[in-house]
Amino acid sequence: MAPGEQDTLSGIQNWSRKDRAVLQDRRTLLSRALHRPEATALAGTIAVFVFFAIMAGNNGFLSKSGALNYLEVSSEIGIIAVPAALLLIAGEFDLSVGSTMGACGVAFAYPIVYLGWPMWGGIACALIVAILIGLVNGILVAKTPVPSFIVTLSMMFIVEGIATALTQQWTGGTQIGNISEAVAHAPLVWLFNGQVDGFSAEIFWWVAVTAIGAWVLDRTRSGNWIYAVGGNRQAAQKIGIPVQRVQIMLYIFTAVAAAIVGILVTLSVNVADVASGGDMEFQVAAAAVIGGTLITGGFGSPIGTFLGSLLFGIANEGFYYTNLSDTWFEAFIGVMLLAAVLINLYTRKASLMRRPGRRRSA
Repeated sequence: MAPGEQDTLSGIQNWSRKDRAVLQDRRTLLSRALHRPEATALAGTIAVFVFFAIMAGNNGFLSKSGALNYLEVSSEIGIIAVPAALLLIAGEFDLSVGSTMGACGVAFAYPIVYLGWPMWGGIACALIVAILIGLVNGILVAKTPVPSFIVTLSMMFIVEGIATALTQQWTGGTQIGNISEAVAHAPLVWLFNGQVDGFSAEIFWWVAVTAIGAWVLDRTRSGNWIYAVGGNRQAAQKIGIPVQRVQIMLYIFTAVAAAIVGILVTLSVNVADVASGGDMEFQVAAAAVIGGTLITGGFGSPIGTFLGSLLFGIANEGFYYTNLSDTWFEAFIGVMLLAAVLINLYTRKASLMRRPGRRRSA
């Protein structure tokens, strides 16, 4: 072979190696992206948005008012769903968030309307109630062998029962109105009931809570602890991770988020209602799971939960802009939830099998 031909062949081989390396890198990046917990939620959210955009785009779904509607629904779910997702990643449940939301809304409104407290006093009262609920949940789960499902299910009934009984005794009903008038000139009202270019305060709370959750999980030692506790609690204890402290703080975080939503909703509708958090625990859990969080613990993402909440809001409001009956909404969410669980389990298994040092089973 002539020297020129050898140089040409060598160049082709070198370029071929480079192309293969680039292609392999692209495949690796794509594989990593697909096995991220956010992947399923992102794909699902895009698909649901496109579906309703086609079915209802001309009826106002694609308008600014349509976006505001589904963003507000998503934000109410998402503010609680993010800390609830961190709990799931740590291997725990909280079924008391709905009753906590309603009770804290009443705890915020009652002292303002009936006792003449300033707004900051009502906020403090609601947060104290939330912290106590989260603390009791956390201590019972951490210190006793009772599963978190049973602990928080019991707390759901306890909180709702106490809030209903006390509200009826003190006010003669289960609702408290005229809150907006009582806080009309309060300096903090804009933080919970303000708007920026039509976007309500709860949307900004949603973004802020998601950012905090993502930072804690991915950028702090506490995030590593959360993953470790959910992945293998016994192993986490053996290496010195404060498992009980992690559990208690996560329950408090979740309860405080529920209190914030209780205050936001109370000011938005100008009524505090003990039953305002009805079914919220199931919506929050669905958003977290659709967002890529495994109920078995050790895997999940606040960003994915953000997308899961957005999907929930789009679907919830999207039916109102179409000719489809909104009675299909629950069936739709059920299908999305089941599909997300199956896909996440498969991708999680595949990612574990492809880690270095692991061989695929036959």
